[in-house]
Amino acid sequence: MSAPSDTPQAPGITEREARRVAEAAREQDWKKPSFAKELFLGRFRLDLIHPHPVSGVEDVRRGEAFLSRLRAFCETRVDGALIEREARIPDDVVDGLKELGALGMKIEPRYGGLGLTQVYYNRALALAGSASPAIGALLSAHQSIGVPQPLKMFGTQEQKDTFLPRLARTDISAFLLTEPDVGSDPARLATAAVPDGDDYVLDGVKLWTTNGVVADLLVVMARVPASEDHKGGITAFVVEADSPGITVEHRNAFMGLRGIENGVTRFHGVRVPAAHRIGPEGAGLKIALTTLNTGRLSLPAMCVGVGKWSLKIAREWSAVREQWGRPVGRHEAVGAKISFIAATTFALEAVVDLASQMADENRNDIRIEAALAKLYGSEMGWLISDELVQIRGGRGFETADSLAARGERAVPAEQMLRDMRINRIFEGSTEIMHLLIAREAVDAHLKVAGDLIDPDKPLSDKARAGVDAAGFYARWLPKLVSGPGQLPNAYGEFRVPGHPDLSGHLRSVERSARKLARSTFYAMSRWQGRMETKQGFLGRVVDIGAELFAMSAACVRAEHLRADGDHGREAYQLADVFCRQARLRVEELFTRLWSNTDAVDRRVVDGVLSGAYTWLEEGVIDPSGDGPWIADASPGPSTGEDVHRAVR
Repeated sequence: MSAPSDTPQAPGITEREARRVAEAAREQDWKKPSFAKELFLGRFRLDLIHPHPVSGVEDVRRGEAFLSRLRAFCETRVDGALIEREARIPDDVVDGLKELGALGMKIEPRYGGLGLTQVYYNRALALAGSASPAIGALLSAHQSIGVPQPLKMFGTQEQKDTFLPRLARTDISAFLLTEPDVGSDPARLATAAVPDGDDYVLDGVKLWTTNGVVADLLVVMARVPASEDHKGGITAFVVEADSPGITVEHRNAFMGLRGIENGVTRFHGVRVPAAHRIGPEGAGLKIALTTLNTGRLSLPAMCVGVGKWSLKIAREWSAVREQWGRPVGRHEAVGAKISFIAATTFALEAVVDLASQMADENRNDIRIEAALAKLYGSEMGWLISDELVQIRGGRGFETADSLAARGERAVPAEQMLRDMRINRIFEGSTEIMHLLIAREAVDAHLKVAGDLIDPDKPLSDKARAGVDAAGFYARWLPKLVSGPGQLPNAYGEFRVPGHPDLSGHLRSVERSARKLARSTFYAMSRWQGRMETKQGFLGRVVDIGAELFAMSAACVRAEHLRADGDHGREAYQLADVFCRQARLRVEELFTRLWSNTDAVDRRVVDGVLSGAYTWLEEGVIDPSGDGPWIADASPGPSTGEDVHRAVR
């Protein structure tokens, strides 16, 4: 159930071929345990996350020391309002970040980096992103998906020695995959890398290249044509941004993140040494997806920062602003929003910290956990920002500059809402993340029963699959009938005198996990090969799993804080409220698995796309400009000005 393209298929690329390319890029094996994978299979493996993993003493010392320096820098050198007004991070701020070592947070000290853990890297992004979301985007794009991480995981020693010292101190990197007509469907990738002696020659156009306008080094995904001497396929390259033939044709502007250096980059006859290829030919997508296993954690980390800031503003404003004789926070309608912000921020931090600690420990496969963190963080972070604007009322809609001009505190709530909106699209839209996670969640089923529902498999393969499936389900299904969630004393360590009882929430998670697995099995039995088309159903399955993961993380974090004597009672209160809110959402999602408007929605969509409802569009004026829906990305020399600028 790979992600479908959000644009029409290019000539020569069938839907089946597109799925095959996406499937080949997946990590096929599960060599380590996965809490989330087990959760979707109806097995609540609390032992995989509890007791909560912790950072080493030296990691904490090094991380806290850097956070202290970064905080001082952000407080004294970063003017977020200026970046918003001028839509650019000043060069002296970028230079200061370089001097601070912020470009090398995740790069090992032997290459000149700081060697921070994933936990402290994420906390640094949350801190920097709160000062200016554009700075958070700059640092994240450079290290989470830019050149350093692919090199760290897949680069040769020579490549690491050559590039990592530069990336740790001076050089900004960018990741170039998306093209004007290629988003989440990489089978349609058009940028070519043609072998020529000891080089490859790159031609093509890349869109939405975050950091691309100021980057010194690029990681570029391009298609190598197959030949007698070349396996071919989508391949990753490290490319010098000032190479002849590279032109940054346009610096894009957006509704939010106005300081982001995002552009359109054209390659025309760009020669790249074969020694700069990362991994073998055809491994580019697998490299990109593996890099994102931890890289996706940076985005929800910055959502945590937004939650913390929103809570602060909501608390201070709601205590000062009076309505009908009481502070607005004391009115139930507003108080419910404040409770949601506080509880959800606690849960988001629990999810990100837990997944990050698991990444640092490297004992678990966290591909699903990281994807769930991205999905849940971006969706809940957006809701938190929206609720803050609502709490602030008219002032939430007013810009910070306007507030300051008339003598009030310059709270950029509307800016934060604009800045947060892209997170539901960045690094995999919510819709794509639903399908990606769903594919991983049903992997065990497809391994044993996939041939049964594949129309192209011969009867002999189906017969073998039938035997394997019968054995698997004979062992698995009976375990979904009952479990610890039905025992009143289960998870008793989360029942602490003087604190809210969290054990009941964990029992609910265990019961819900089994129910979710039963629902998934029933759906596969009912729809079989058509399961991949039931995207509404799959999205709700994933959303239930995300809520269950967040509930588990919140409870485990609360107990961890209590055991450490760090605001334990308050943490239990927040976890309790969050779980109560989440259980209501889970109950609704379970209902909507089978009671929904999916079928009638499809009929309406057919009517809209066929033009049956054009009469409904009458009576308005379309303010859109002229031009094609998708810009021409034909290869060739650039005809525009090069707007690339190096920050030196």
